[in-house]
Amino acid sequence: MNKITSKWAFTKGLHDIGNGCYGYLQPDGSWGWSNAGLIVDSGQSMLVDTLFDLKLTREMLDAMRRAEPKATARIGTLVNTHSNGDHCFGNELVTGAEIIASKACAEELQHDGGATRLAEMQRNTSQMGDVGKFFARIFAPFDFQGINVTMPTRTFEGELECRVGDKIVRLIQVGPAHTRGDILAYVPKDRVAFTGDILFINGHPIIWAGPVRNWINACQLMLNLDIETVVPGHGPITDKTGVAAVKGYLEYIAAEARKRYDAGMSIAEAAADISLESYSSWSDSERIAVNVGSLYREFAAEKGDAAARPAGEGELFALMAQMANRKPH
Repeated sequence: MNKITSKWAFTKGLHDIGNGCYGYLQPDGSWGWSNAGLIVDSGQSMLVDTLFDLKLTREMLDAMRRAEPKATARIGTLVNTHSNGDHCFGNELVTGAEIIASKACAEELQHDGGATRLAEMQRNTSQMGDVGKFFARIFAPFDFQGINVTMPTRTFEGELECRVGDKIVRLIQVGPAHTRGDILAYVPKDRVAFTGDILFINGHPIIWAGPVRNWINACQLMLNLDIETVVPGHGPITDKTGVAAVKGYLEYIAAEARKRYDAGMSIAEAAADISLESYSSWSDSERIAVNVGSLYREFAAEKGDAAARPAGEGELFALMAQMANRKPH
């Protein structure tokens, strides 16, 4: 598949979508280079996600204050789409905001160890073999020191309707999928959706939690909604073309992994064997290792295969690192 084209330039900074909706983009969209969103109306504002460290989040907030000084002088609501640090490590800088997330997202944040764990890993990469080499390369641009992850102050399950001025924002829980607690932020009036990591555009998605069916259903939900513009968690602003491409990718790897699971192939064998030629223009192909591992865990659970020991996240990350380190950089 060729790269998904967009009428929106994939350049760093704040992009005005119109009607008080903005996307904040961070090329190249790979590991840690996440997007965020801003919704304003009648002098009020909602921020959708913060960034991976405090420096990046400050830059983003400064850009938003220049564009919408009145509405962002005090951001009233911050939504975290999920628990990955590149979408919430800057929360502490949005002082005084109500922070909304799904209940499952909040639970993951409480038990994750967050920035402290990543800062420790950054200090010890030389002792971590393949994983350390991979970690050092992908996370070198980010500073995890001194981050105090600010937790959600309001949680929900299912769907929550919020207001920004006179504008309705629907928060829709679609996880577990990428993580346990993924949500979408949908602005019906403006036909805009902010997806968090339910969408990676021109990059391979990664299934940390699953089941994949929930993720596919989330894509179908967006295709069924009246949406014109979509701000993904990573990559350029898109439309339903991008949603359909991610849905197709997930359906493809699920089918291919199932064939290899039924044939008795190991996770490593299947990850190396599945052809990604149709997605050769997408970045981060090493994520197929985690995706196959997560799918195998699902397949074993469906069959009630008690003998099949699911691979842990650490094992899958190590396999992914091995695949990535073999690629030219």
